[in-house]
Amino acid sequence: MNIVGISALYHESACCLLQDGRLSAAAMEERFTRIKHDPRLPVHAFRYCLAAAGLTIADVDCIAWYELPQKKLARQLWSVGSQPDAAETAHRNAALPEMLIRERLGHTGPLLFFDHHRSHAASAFFYSGWDRAAVLTVDGVGEWATTTYGRGLDAALDLFEEVRFPHSLGLLYAALTAYLGFRINSDEYKVMGLAAYGEPRFADRIWRLISDRPGGQFELDMRYFDFVAGKSMFSPVLADLLGQPPREPHDSIEAFHQDVAASVQHVLEALLLRKVRYLHQRTGERRLCMAGGVALNSVANGRIRREGPFDDLFIQPAAGDAGGCLGAAALAHVQLTGRRPDTSLTHVLLGPQFEPDGVARLVQATGPAAQDFRGRENALLEDVVDRLVAGQVVGWFQGRMEFGPRALGARSILADPTDPMARERINRLVKQRELFRPFAPSVLTDHAAAHFDLPHPSPFMLETCAVHSPLALPAITHVDGSARPQTVDAATTPRFAALLRAFYRRTGCPMLLNTSFNQAGEPIVCTPADALFCFVNSGLDVLVLEDWLFDRVAMPDNWSELVAAWGSEPPVLADAASRS
Repeated sequence: MNIVGISALYHESACCLLQDGRLSAAAMEERFTRIKHDPRLPVHAFRYCLAAAGLTIADVDCIAWYELPQKKLARQLWSVGSQPDAAETAHRNAALPEMLIRERLGHTGPLLFFDHHRSHAASAFFYSGWDRAAVLTVDGVGEWATTTYGRGLDAALDLFEEVRFPHSLGLLYAALTAYLGFRINSDEYKVMGLAAYGEPRFADRIWRLISDRPGGQFELDMRYFDFVAGKSMFSPVLADLLGQPPREPHDSIEAFHQDVAASVQHVLEALLLRKVRYLHQRTGERRLCMAGGVALNSVANGRIRREGPFDDLFIQPAAGDAGGCLGAAALAHVQLTGRRPDTSLTHVLLGPQFEPDGVARLVQATGPAAQDFRGRENALLEDVVDRLVAGQVVGWFQGRMEFGPRALGARSILADPTDPMARERINRLVKQRELFRPFAPSVLTDHAAAHFDLPHPSPFMLETCAVHSPLALPAITHVDGSARPQTVDAATTPRFAALLRAFYRRTGCPMLLNTSFNQAGEPIVCTPADALFCFVNSGLDVLVLEDWLFDRVAMPDNWSELVAAWGSEPPVLADAASRS
């Protein structure tokens, strides 16, 4: 049975394919269109998922949508009240998902719709590999729910309590994100990173914005917010409370802004810990599954792991709206078969991989710029290590693209974590982003505990922990002494693990700085042409594109025209057999 899951029309549009209960492909639309957070129907991702499995639209048994349009409409109408233009727009939107799926995807078969937070919950529980667990979802808002509490048991998923809009931890954090001059639904992670520089001296004022209630409940004081009518995330009363006007996006960041970030992060962590303890008391389960956009707050996740009552924690790695497609597909599988999906999300290498011949044609178009290491992997790895040790920054493009927001060794930028200049250089010249933002390490699983307070695998970079390494690691250690590691093993990413081992043999350091292969404002690269454009337009020194190595200094003067001509042709995906 072939089930396609889709999440779209708000932000982070994505598509996945579940085949007989096995997740075979998943991708975000932004990677194909090159429009960051592209919310449109994921036509390109849909075509990729079918092509990856060698299917046509006729082979699709069911398409599952990640939320309930009519229920969402009810909340939209409640929010706009008596404003007829907005109400009319919302009314038209209710029928849009089915219309687009029928007309643009050509699907004439069954179409199932599932509640937004149920899709989040299913994306965590049914892909955890556990047969029972407590389930917590936290985001801005779905239809009405903003937080849900539940329990999963085999194929059953019971969500027994919810917090309803407008009371929302995600919207609380978003409002402070906007107040601090960052974009909502995009830059919340910047607030999390900035928080480490400040002190939570405004925490008592942030607590005035939200009241803890019995059980799983909490309430926002709506005097401080204006998002219900859609005019602004916060009201002028918030600025009065905090004592300064909102920061404009290009204003300098002062100690005040750092302290506000630290304060909202402190309140978020404290409230999440209270609710996690309530859920444990209510369910008695030993394991916790989490999803929803707030579950991407890795600092809070680390505290839940360390201080919470659960023995184990699984966070769905594409925890935001993109991952809702996974949950919708799983729920459709349960409804149609009576069984839970036969899948455990041990990796997210679910995106496109490209035919070697197609990559070779692109390489040939650049002339003599690339060194060919086909059939000589050890020599390639040693050459890359030479460059990393010399302080160079490497673009690394290998195999299937990752699904979700993290680069995990397939579309990554790599550097020496012991280099004191690497962080500033990558932030300023390569990523072209704020200097306060930290970078994460990718570390060999069997060495992680020697360098981090991390006694368990963490393959998805979803929790922070203390650095206690005997090595100086200035490029990946945040100002508060923490890091957000990815643990790497050869079973999942053999070439990336081999590179880490080669670097360890040479330097005694079993990790590399790893950040996403993109520049500010752009999605992570998808195709070989994307990688070449990013390589030369950024300050990267080296690009490893599958079996070829490019030196920046060796690129021909007319490289951009050559790559543009090649990039205008549809990239050729590797066939299913070559990826198995």
